[in-house]
Amino acid sequence: MPAALTGIILLLATVISSFAQGKPIDLQAIESPIIFKGNETTAYRDPAAIYTEGIFHLYFTLVRKESDGNIYSYTAWSKSSDLKDWTEPNIFTVRDRNRNFCSPGDIVRYNNEWLICLCTYPRPRGEKYGNETARIWIMRSKDLENWSEPELLRVKGPNVPVDKMGRMIDAYLFKDKDVPGKWWCFYKQNGMSMSWSTDFKNWNFFDSTHAGENVCILVDKNEYVLFHSPQNGIGVKRSRDLKTWVDDGLITLGQKGWPWAKGRITAGFVLDLRQETHVGKYLMFFHGSGPEDEQTMFDNHASIGLAWSDDLKTWHWPGEKQK
Repeated sequence: MPAALTGIILLLATVISSFAQGKPIDLQAIESPIIFKGNETTAYRDPAAIYTEGIFHLYFTLVRKESDGNIYSYTAWSKSSDLKDWTEPNIFTVRDRNRNFCSPGDIVRYNNEWLICLCTYPRPRGEKYGNETARIWIMRSKDLENWSEPELLRVKGPNVPVDKMGRMIDAYLFKDKDVPGKWWCFYKQNGMSMSWSTDFKNWNFFDSTHAGENVCILVDKNEYVLFHSPQNGIGVKRSRDLKTWVDDGLITLGQKGWPWAKGRITAGFVLDLRQETHVGKYLMFFHGSGPEDEQTMFDNHASIGLAWSDDLKTWHWPGEKQK
């Protein structure tokens, strides 16, 4: 084939690919709000996502009751180009009940690499919940698929011994909206605790406030919008300064009609993709447990779901009955 013709074909392929990526996803064509469905031996929990170069990368806790009769927690990833078809979950943390790396908070870009925050959730003696040695960590990646060894985040400051840091889970990283180069880490301890850093190594404790677990932070109209998990539903708070927070509603989506989420709906993670022509919405990933209460189904029957919004107030989901 002549080189000129080969070049034309490659150019056309690039144009077609770019056009396809620019075409909005038909969210209404997705048949079910469930991305990954739990069962008697498996739970999918705590989703976090990033969208880059036309691909959604979804990270989550994968809990399994395995052949030795023990329960293990892992962090896994999957990816999709259309929010409908997802790759099989790929586990990238160790099989170790003394650590149980899980609950990815979010994925951020820093110094030409990706950082993901997550926590250990130790249950070495079959504890129902992670014990007092639970801590928060980051891992690093160049490609969002292959991750480095975990690094402990000493968010209470360098002078606080690791064994004195206290139990902490569910970390979330984000940039300060007013101070360039300043990063925050929110985590579950004494309600919601907050620390900041400029290099992800030296941390300064800031404050704590009342909030549930699995926090997620966006900026909207010069306010921080915090999504968190109370006993049921996805709570919303707003603040301008990270100290004074005002409640701004509770989201339960289609829980009343979802047996798979009847026990609890929680862990809402929101991506602002309104400026992405392929999406044009806020997307929420969350998990639901059911039909029984999550306290009795903590290690199984948890499923990851999808919803979307134009304004953070009104939410829609696949299969929603139109009024």
